[in-house]
Amino acid sequence: MSIRTTMQALAGAVVFASLSACSTMQAEYPDKQVGQDASNTIGGGRESFLGDGGLNIFGDSKKGSKDDGANHIGINAYLWRASLETLAFMPLASADPFGGVIITDWYAPPESPSERFKMSVFITDRDLHADGIRVSVFRQVKSGGEWADASLTGKTAGELENAILTRARELRAATAALKKS
Repeated sequence: MSIRTTMQALAGAVVFASLSACSTMQAEYPDKQVGQDASNTIGGGRESFLGDGGLNIFGDSKKGSKDDGANHIGINAYLWRASLETLAFMPLASADPFGGVIITDWYAPPESPSERFKMSVFITDRDLHADGIRVSVFRQVKSGGEWADASLTGKTAGELENAILTRARELRAATAALKKS
């Protein structure tokens, strides 16, 4: 018998032994956790790890609670939607609705291809307030074939924050008008 045949036989025996050992194992799961009623468990009842209402990003609460546009996530949904709409012309690098962070990729406007911009939006509050959003804008200019950081006027980030806040207020007003009708 050759070494190759012996190795194949040995490998087959190991696989067979491993699989046959697994067939005698039976997993037993408790019906409920200690101190917990079975109707409240995730598998046995109606409750979810996301809470009673589940995941509700855009605010339409079915429980009759106050709809502030921030149900079940740590940020305001109107600010989130308004931020995405305001930055829709830029390519997104990352968007985290649970952490409230939007990061764009570099964008060069067609009218000035020698400069490019990148933006980060941080939504920090569940309420629709001016201090619930922070925008950072980065600018680079092309010089000698290389991109170099360049300064911006202090107004740019503030103007973007105001545009996002204005759009968020419009979205909240439109939602309120729909609920009344």
